[in-house]
Amino acid sequence: MRNIREIHHILLDKETRQLVITNSDQAKLDLSSSESIITHGIIPELYPEYLGDRAFQQAHNTRFCYVGGAMARGIASAELVISLAESGMLGFFGSAGLSLKRLQSEINTIKIKLGPQGLPWGMNLIHTPNEIELEGAIVALYLKNDVRKIEAAAFMGLSKAIVHYAFKGLSQDNNGNIVRMNHVFAKISRPEVALHFLTPVPSKILNDLVAEGKLSEMEAKLGKNICLAEDITVESDSGGHTDGRPLGPLFSEILQLRNKLSTDFGYNIWPRLGAAGGLGTPTAVASAFALGAAYICVGSVHQSCIESGISSDAKKMLAGAGLADVTLTACADMFEQGVKVQVLKRGTIMPQRGNYLFSLYQNYKSIEEIPEKDVLKLEKEIFKAPLKEIWNETEAFFKRIEPSQVKRAATDGHHKMALLFRWYIGKSSQWPIQEIKERQLDYQIWCGPAMGAFNNWVKGTFLEAVENRTVEQVALNLIEGAAVITKANQFKSYGVSVSEEAMCYTPTELKLN
Repeated sequence: MRNIREIHHILLDKETRQLVITNSDQAKLDLSSSESIITHGIIPELYPEYLGDRAFQQAHNTRFCYVGGAMARGIASAELVISLAESGMLGFFGSAGLSLKRLQSEINTIKIKLGPQGLPWGMNLIHTPNEIELEGAIVALYLKNDVRKIEAAAFMGLSKAIVHYAFKGLSQDNNGNIVRMNHVFAKISRPEVALHFLTPVPSKILNDLVAEGKLSEMEAKLGKNICLAEDITVESDSGGHTDGRPLGPLFSEILQLRNKLSTDFGYNIWPRLGAAGGLGTPTAVASAFALGAAYICVGSVHQSCIESGISSDAKKMLAGAGLADVTLTACADMFEQGVKVQVLKRGTIMPQRGNYLFSLYQNYKSIEEIPEKDVLKLEKEIFKAPLKEIWNETEAFFKRIEPSQVKRAATDGHHKMALLFRWYIGKSSQWPIQEIKERQLDYQIWCGPAMGAFNNWVKGTFLEAVENRTVEQVALNLIEGAAVITKANQFKSYGVSVSEEAMCYTPTELKLN
């Protein structure tokens, strides 16, 4: 990797009172050439491995404080997770929206490759309050397969399933310290949600799990003394579900909350805070570490990597995105609540169509109320089939996975309309993965502004071409560049005048050593 790691000397010219910097070898020459130059200070070498929290690396057996976020439907693929692990990082498989059978297959793939090496990896657990049994089944699958790390997403509160996972296998070492077998990375974007993961778990949940035979008395007793998660990923403006909040204020508020609660409850180990959202350039990564992040979590830019589970067509669309080429549209899982997701808008008209469907839902109480001209538009341009045909498919789907939805739709025309419209929004997120070319204009690609910033940064370099975007090269360049910028800022903090060129980092092919 590029050599920015030398020890640098800050030299003071007593005659001009100017500070200059040199590396170790140059310092010897400068000191011997002039009696007016003295050493003013020494800045030690800086490795990318030094960014973040050493405790994170020790807890999760990583070389770098770098995490690949779990992008749903297998976009964060097994291949991506494996590559990150082999590069000294941690990746989470994108489990959301996949069957238990598919999850078992992906776990097998990862374990076969990484198990013998003892390298770190994890799976996603997305909260499904309308399908509590499914959430429990996924946790059971993870425990059965010794999945030791999960990224928990969309949890507005705690469920018994996630507590079961987090506290199963709790024990004490010879010094009385509580040892976790399983680790939860809680992805949050609001202080009120962070509270659930930073405070002790309610006794009722623990008692219920003991009564159900899922936790032992000892595990529940130990669980009363710790919080659910020791790693909290603070997610700012990002792809997919997002509150659109800037990282600086959000991270600062969660940091203060973490500090207060850790002191109040007397935790021996304070939960670590990671940073996510908007991290598409070395400058952004360096700023996240400067805020105090123990680790960074990258999502959007990984989608355009070779190992990503999204199609080649979608990757090319992502590679052409600019900073402003993202927008909000209706989402499938929380359609009726009006929740939006951030998606790519360049090269697709799905965002407009998703919002159009939601406007119809707001303005009419049933499918029958929709004006004929709008029905024709729906059938010809969006669904590309008669609404009756789409409803038959939708009805059959929900009869298999959640019959109560069909029962409700039989007497609630507004709910039936929501289920029908969710067909398109749900399918639009599958088409870019399946590479349904005739539906390219309807691709729903979850994406944040980091993608555009990344594309601008790599323009004119080897990473501009999608075929060169391995997740290892993307990750190494981001964190190496962040180290370069961090060291340049160190010089500034000592009062040295540093050229703006020192704050620039151009991607280059890197090798681990």
